Amino acid sequence: AMAIAATISAPLTSPTRRTLAAVNTLFPHSSRSTLPTPQRAFKYPNSRLVASSMSTDAPVKTSSASFIHRGEAGFLHFAKYHGIGNDFILIDNRDSSEPRVSPEKAVELCDRNFGVGADGVIFVLPGINGTDYTMRIFNSDGSEPEMCGNGVRCFAKFVSQLENLHGRHSFTIHTGAGLIIPEVLEDGNVRVDMGEPILKASEVPTKIPANKDIAVVKSELVVDGVIWHVTCVSMGNPHCITFSREGSQNLLVDEVNLAEIGPKFEHHEVFPARTNTEFVQVLSNSHLKMRVWERGAGATLACGTGACATVVAAVLEGRAGRKCTVDLSGGPLHIEWREEDNHVYMTGPADVVFYGSLTL
Repeated sequence: AMAIAATISAPLTSPTRRTLAAVNTLFPHSSRSTLPTPQRAFKYPNSRLVASSMSTDAPVKTSSASFIHRGEAGFLHFAKYHGIGNDFILIDNRDSSEPRVSPEKAVELCDRNFGVGADGVIFVLPGINGTDYTMRIFNSDGSEPEMCGNGVRCFAKFVSQLENLHGRHSFTIHTGAGLIIPEVLEDGNVRVDMGEPILKASEVPTKIPANKDIAVVKSELVVDGVIWHVTCVSMGNPHCITFSREGSQNLLVDEVNLAEIGPKFEHHEVFPARTNTEFVQVLSNSHLKMRVWERGAGATLACGTGACATVVAAVLEGRAGRKCTVDLSGGPLHIEWREEDNHVYMTGPADVVFYGSLTL
């Protein structure tokens, strides 16, 4: 059983000015709760989330790190972060090489009606193979992706808080996609060396035959009876990027029905490991607009690896340059695919939302 007592002790970063009232929801009853049992029947009728009221104008407390470090028996403290709307539950797992929350519990925690609400749960584990830390993530459906671009920026800011780091600094992270190196900048943004994109079709992986050397570039793919033009890129996790379909050489991404078409791409037979799918509109040679259907999470406000894969695809298709601003539903990311080292660099924000406690 798991209960949650969530104490909000940091400001929400949404521009909307409002006050959070105390709320009751889910998970098995916590003795720390003081609110009456809800009268309506929930999926987990004996559970609840307790959130203290706060204003979004409240300053960040410098003592917030001590909340995460508290060592009460039976409690697991967490932080909620978001990277331009792609949100995660961050757990300090540095004392163990195995995640302290199971994939099944992660699904419960990510539920936006009966849980904390998130696109995934991220664990800060001890480093391996000479790295400073290891990052693992469970998606909201319980699956485990190789990497997450917005998640790794949140990971970096969380580690900075745990280690009380200030100023400009970087560290190495072992992920399922290999070595990732984030750098926290003076302005609070995080620049991440995402490594080299993988273009070989069998390593993306995709069963679409390569048509440009070893890569799949602007190939035809029939999805739901429509011919789409797709480019396939892996940033350690698979991506299918499309800028056009039959009869329309430039997508208007706001007109794409993600909920309808996204799952059909994700589960298409040509993607043996499923795929993330980016629908992209070219605004200029250095400005792209992207909507994403994420493997294991569905429609999200942002996808960092997807933004990186999109710029790579735009260069391969001759649609944009190597330095682009990518507008996502949650905000912009700045992506550069450097010619000199073939690495992709992603720069963007990561912001804390609140802190809470899990009763295990």
